[in-house]
Amino acid sequence: MNFAIALAVFPVIFIGELPDKTMFASLVLSTQGRPLRVWAGAAAAFTVHVLIAVSIGVALFRLLPHRVLEAIVAVMFAAGAIFAVKEARREWNGRPAGPAAASESHREPRAALTAFVVVFLAEWGDLTQILTANLAARYHSALSVSTGALLALWSVAALAVVSGTSLLRWVNITAVRVVTAVILAGLAAVTGWLAIG
Repeated sequence: MNFAIALAVFPVIFIGELPDKTMFASLVLSTQGRPLRVWAGAAAAFTVHVLIAVSIGVALFRLLPHRVLEAIVAVMFAAGAIFAVKEARREWNGRPAGPAAASESHREPRAALTAFVVVFLAEWGDLTQILTANLAARYHSALSVSTGALLALWSVAALAVVSGTSLLRWVNITAVRVVTAVILAGLAAVTGWLAIG
């Protein structure tokens, strides 16, 4: 376990997940069920997705030559930056980027299961899942990347269920997406440089 890698992964995943649809889903679900149950369901779903993403990242590291892997990771970081910019533009133009509400049929006793299913389905192919796979391939440390990514995802889910809708008054989601795009573009540039260097 390399704590420096976990510490480096945490802010990238945290910022990437902050304006994500699963954060808003957790926020909405917490208004219909107990926040702790919603968080537990979301945290379980994030755990499964991190394990999948890290496994893919480690497998890519073992299968592909180092320079090819670095080039693929650079392209994926660049694609993530483009995706974040598109989402920011969509929000800037007044169109929501993700689901704004959850079904009202979710009952209190099923809050954890509902949160698990919603987050599990919403995270497939999501920016942070792709980032986690990229970071696992980049750092070659599955445990460290998993730890940093899980702590970041769990923190965002906790922030969502605790803060409720008041968070949306204080956080400019478009600005967060732009910051995410800048960070991903920087990671793409550094990784691309390493691939050709």
